[in-house]
Amino acid sequence: MNRHIDPAKFLKIKNPERVLEVLFEILSAVHATQNLNELYKSIHKSLGKILNVENFFIANHDSKNDTIYFPYFVDEVDKGIAPAITTFSKTGSLTGNVIRQGRPLIFFTKELADFKNKNRELNLEPIGSPAKVWLGSPLKVSNNTIGAIVVQSYTSEDMYDESDLDILDMVSQHIAVALERKETDDAIKEQQQVLEKILELSPVGIALFEGRTFKRVNDEFVNLFGYDQKSDFEDKSEEMIYPAKKDYDDAGKIIAADAIAKDKSEFECNLVKKDSTRFPAHITIAFASANNPIPWQVFSIENITKTKNMRNEIIQHERLQGILEMAGAICHELNQPLHAILGYCDILIMDKTIEQKELNEILNVIIEQVSRINRVTKKLLGITEYKTLKYAGKNKIFDIWNAGEENG
Repeated sequence: MNRHIDPAKFLKIKNPERVLEVLFEILSAVHATQNLNELYKSIHKSLGKILNVENFFIANHDSKNDTIYFPYFVDEVDKGIAPAITTFSKTGSLTGNVIRQGRPLIFFTKELADFKNKNRELNLEPIGSPAKVWLGSPLKVSNNTIGAIVVQSYTSEDMYDESDLDILDMVSQHIAVALERKETDDAIKEQQQVLEKILELSPVGIALFEGRTFKRVNDEFVNLFGYDQKSDFEDKSEEMIYPAKKDYDDAGKIIAADAIAKDKSEFECNLVKKDSTRFPAHITIAFASANNPIPWQVFSIENITKTKNMRNEIIQHERLQGILEMAGAICHELNQPLHAILGYCDILIMDKTIEQKELNEILNVIIEQVSRINRVTKKLLGITEYKTLKYAGKNKIFDIWNAGEENG
């Protein structure tokens, strides 16, 4: 049977006005229902106005896994949830036959018996309870068969005729479009829910900007700036989080420059809370579009007060360590000549019998030690790099003699 119903044929079907009404209901249900299960129920109810749908199901075809799934199944004989048909190409499935041929099919009692016997000869397993009459129409999107809709009767072969197959075929075309649209909408909603959860679980403040205007923020962003609710930021200028207009302008210049040269911007600056408290922040900005990066941006803002304090503590510790090592080196280098000077001075004071020659020797030693102190002070003034050497076990002192421009 031709997949497309021409106007002349449409006018010959039973109750064409009623069919149009049902098609409109199905398309309207796409927007009115909350999920696919509700849409299936709505389709079933609407079809019941033009066809007997006591035994009705919708089948989805997964060609990669050679499987048919039944997301919606109502049957007075095979009650309950219909199991998926795996390796359906090796089974005697009427639904599979419709999907493979890609056209609507109707089977009366004789055709059903012939189909069953043929499958038995091919050793194909029969699927479902035997019916008196069976109608199936493929669900097609862009010439791809994605499944089928089926109605059947176990009691009367006269329940349906060729005209009913035309109706089912016409309806199936609109159902396929409706299902695809609904699945897309549901997938988008699911992705939005996942992104929403990710956004709210983020330990850093995240905001979506259009231009430099807030469009959306997460809870952490609200907490970060000490506000009460997300609506405090909606459609407000980004300028509200900067201490002054100059800070806002400077950040804008960085963002604009990075938007041209990079796919993101990253910098540190001071920001301000609702209570006017300032804090250092690390800002990372992702641009929504590489072709037009300015209109939409996603900001990630992290308070780095603790990080900066840790940096300062590390710097202070390193400076103190350097001072201590320098002091140790100075003490080490000056202690020896000072002790020598003091020792010889004690000799001069205490010994009254020292001869001139010996006195000259002592004075030369004192002069030599004073010269050594002079050399140490000159080396201290000429230090150009930081070097240490081991001293007294695990300690280290500054290497005065190898840290200047001229070693020695």
